[in-house]
Amino acid sequence: MNNFYKRVELFANIAIILVAISLAVVLAKRFIFTNKQSPDSEQPNIGAKLSVPDMDWSKSNKNLLLVLSDTCKYCTESAPFYQHLVQERTRRESFRLTAIFPQAVSDGRKYLSGLGVSIDDVRQLSPGAIRIRGTPSLLLVNNAGVVTDEWVGKLPPEKEAEVLGRLQ
Repeated sequence: MNNFYKRVELFANIAIILVAISLAVVLAKRFIFTNKQSPDSEQPNIGAKLSVPDMDWSKSNKNLLLVLSDTCKYCTESAPFYQHLVQERTRRESFRLTAIFPQAVSDGRKYLSGLGVSIDDVRQLSPGAIRIRGTPSLLLVNNAGVVTDEWVGKLPPEKEAEVLGRLQ
């Protein structure tokens, strides 16, 4: 019997060692040996031609798409910047502003109204229609429907200034 317990203990120790080695390999691959992302993978839409139903890109040389969700807290926190974008659009009319939601258009309009953001062009697209990494996302699209710039997340003041600079 004593010999049996020694064998069970030996197999248990070997199993623990194998699990520890496997875990170490997985963690090393995940956190140490990760490939650096290329600029294309950081901004997957740059240079891509977007296909948005019934969107005539040629109406403006600069089309700014606000990809939002009514369940996104960062979208809500970014409302003052979106209000500023609407003011700039009204003042300069140098770009077109469109809000895109995964929710219904009526829900998107209601959400924007609650934020005090007045955007006339609100559309619904499924999450996979535009390759975005999250909401909020801003896509600057030229008159051929090609994405020229992309910003993801709640933008710090210097990125907000960058967006405004690109719209001039």
